[in-house]
Amino acid sequence: MTVGKRRRSLAAAAAVLSGVLVLSACNDDDASGPAASGSATATSQAQVDEAAEQKTSKAQITISPENGSQNASINNAAKVAVTEGKLTEVTMTSAEGTEVKGEIAADGLSWKPAGQLERATVYKIAATAVDAEGLEAHENSSFTTVSKENSFIGNFTPEDGSTVGVGMPVSINFNKAITDKKAVQGGIKVSSSSGQEVVGHWFNSTRLDFRPDAYWKAGSTVTLKLDLDGVEGADGVFGVQQKTVTFKVGRSQVSTVDVEKKTMTVVRDGKVVRTIPISAGSPDNTTYNGKMVISEKFKETRMNGATVGFTDSDGKGEYDIKDVPHAMRLSTSGTFIHGNYWGSRSIFGSVNTSHGCVGLADVKGAGDPNQMAAWFYDQSMIGDVVIVKNSKDKTIAPDNGLNGWNMDWSTWKAGSQA
Repeated sequence: MTVGKRRRSLAAAAAVLSGVLVLSACNDDDASGPAASGSATATSQAQVDEAAEQKTSKAQITISPENGSQNASINNAAKVAVTEGKLTEVTMTSAEGTEVKGEIAADGLSWKPAGQLERATVYKIAATAVDAEGLEAHENSSFTTVSKENSFIGNFTPEDGSTVGVGMPVSINFNKAITDKKAVQGGIKVSSSSGQEVVGHWFNSTRLDFRPDAYWKAGSTVTLKLDLDGVEGADGVFGVQQKTVTFKVGRSQVSTVDVEKKTMTVVRDGKVVRTIPISAGSPDNTTYNGKMVISEKFKETRMNGATVGFTDSDGKGEYDIKDVPHAMRLSTSGTFIHGNYWGSRSIFGSVNTSHGCVGLADVKGAGDPNQMAAWFYDQSMIGDVVIVKNSKDKTIAPDNGLNGWNMDWSTWKAGSQA
């Protein structure tokens, strides 16, 4: 009985084990089915991904400045470039919708605006390119150009394309104070076809002049290059100019006024061409000594003493002449060499009577070319030098007008930040 029971137990156990094996076999078969189905699904997805990848353009568009940029340059910042493709369309507009003209390069790899952008303006750029298979890529960007508050410019003289006398410096007046003078001067280059060394000198935080040791060589060409775009002249204040200016130096004319002798000797290209009788500043209102450069010419102009400190007890100008003929400015403070029709002819060459100017005989209306003042006016140009000597006054300050020639070369160079 016991043996029988044991056998039945073993048989039952065998049956159970047999069932487990069968189930296991069945499970193996079932596992095989789903595994094959999953593999097919993965293969299908890979094909879909590959197909999707094949439909994406390989062209890579880059727009400068980066999207959201502030204080962008108005000259060089806006650019579009592409790799592994060619640009087909680029549009640039202001926030108001005004389109900015530009041109895609012949090779299709780049685009830039045709001209300078406006300051303090939001611009948007949309670009399209295609790759070798003709698939399109698109890119967009928006940026803001530098504002007037965050930018500076330099107003320069002489003008581009002008012809000037040998004493004409390059003078730049900035509209904002410059604190990083080295950076700003580094963005400015002045050179002469004569090969003369040209050095800049800072008179203050807003004025920078350039000149050689001696006067410019007659007939030479001077080039001013302003490469100030993006230069930080002060904290958060950037330059925006990118410009090349050239001017011609004409014949050499240097005229010397001798206050004691009351004459002016005009020397052109090393030869005396005329000696003119003059009337300089009176003993009470002497004329500055020194080298002065003609900076402006007026066939007729008004001169009011009140504007330069010559007033009477009532506060009115000691003189107010509305039609001074043939006037040429020698200083910012009001020194001129000009025609004089109100004084007696006898004063020229014999008596100094002016308020500090140099007077030459002339007629009212500036209509007689035979007058000494008319002759000198016609023979002179901006940048010519007028030297005053033997006056009882001091030498004019180098920054009073374009008169840096009154500073010795070593001192001039010491004021450079190059």
